[in-house]
Amino acid sequence: MIEFLNLNKLNAVYETGFRQKFEAFLSAGKYIEGVENRQFEKNFAKYCGTKFAIGTGNGLDAIRLILEAYKVTGKLQTGDEIIVPANTFIATILAISQAGLMPVLAEPELETYNLDTEKIVEKISAKTKAIMGVHLYGLISDWEHLQNIAHSHGLLLIEDAAQAHGAVWNDKKAGNLGDAAAFSFYPVKNLGALGDGGAVTINDPELAGIITQLKNYGQEKKYINRYKGFNSRLDELQAAFLNVKLPYLDKANEKRRQNALLYLKNIKHPDIVLPVFDEKSHVYHQFAIRTRRRDELKTYLANHGIETMIHYPVPPHKQQAYSEWQNLHLPITEQIHREILSLPVRENLTGDEINYIIEKINKF
Repeated sequence: MIEFLNLNKLNAVYETGFRQKFEAFLSAGKYIEGVENRQFEKNFAKYCGTKFAIGTGNGLDAIRLILEAYKVTGKLQTGDEIIVPANTFIATILAISQAGLMPVLAEPELETYNLDTEKIVEKISAKTKAIMGVHLYGLISDWEHLQNIAHSHGLLLIEDAAQAHGAVWNDKKAGNLGDAAAFSFYPVKNLGALGDGGAVTINDPELAGIITQLKNYGQEKKYINRYKGFNSRLDELQAAFLNVKLPYLDKANEKRRQNALLYLKNIKHPDIVLPVFDEKSHVYHQFAIRTRRRDELKTYLANHGIETMIHYPVPPHKQQAYSEWQNLHLPITEQIHREILSLPVRENLTGDEINYIIEKINKF
């Protein structure tokens, strides 16, 4: 079986570093926001090119904390609208809802799966205050056009970079493109922890200070609570593991790009639509193909020992959690969710495995 992803095998190369960090963690006896957290925030900010990186409990919280901080500053208010891609993972939308804001779903481009900038303007109303650009599957959104729209309408532009660690646009990394950015370090990410974790990257010192307090019960100092905050701190042990893995992120991303390029050059099946290739702006968190015969192809590949995944089978507006949207018709989003299938693209995929996958797909 060619596994889609085996985290034990993927993380085995870091085991020596993990063990050293764990022993140091036990010896230090500082379990919450210790030296590893401070070091990771410094390292990740430097990597992304931002002034600040703030560790959080997970990626959803990272988005929500950004939104809550903007509410503190008055740039957002309860009930304001945030334009968001309709085909994103539901966490993006949940964070907006949980912050008391209104997600407004916009259709994506069929070619890139990211926001269709032509569809955004028609969604802008007097209540619109921000655009949430999601770099889905590891490809940076059409950022130049998003910036132009945001600036011309006086809107905040926030990145959901949860799948785009290390992606580059105009010599700037994801996380340093908008007004603020959110990352997830869920174990399957290109930079994955061994548990939950997230971060906000930002250049605004005022907002960074507010988020730092909000994530820790709203405390400006111990037992002095300035805001009605949250408990969403990056676990110290996860920060230690991320410090081990971060120096190898670019190398891992490059291997994913090489794997993707082999697929793109050699998959020739007429019923299969391949993703776009971008030398820097895509880090291939997923290699997502599309076909009207998705379920048939998935079964066929499984029968030939190839594991695939569907990201994502049900769009947010068809989820019971958002039953108020059940009557929405978003044809591009619905087509993507019907047809999408992710092939293995992990950095430890071998050439023989890739060639076997290509051979079987071309014979489908």
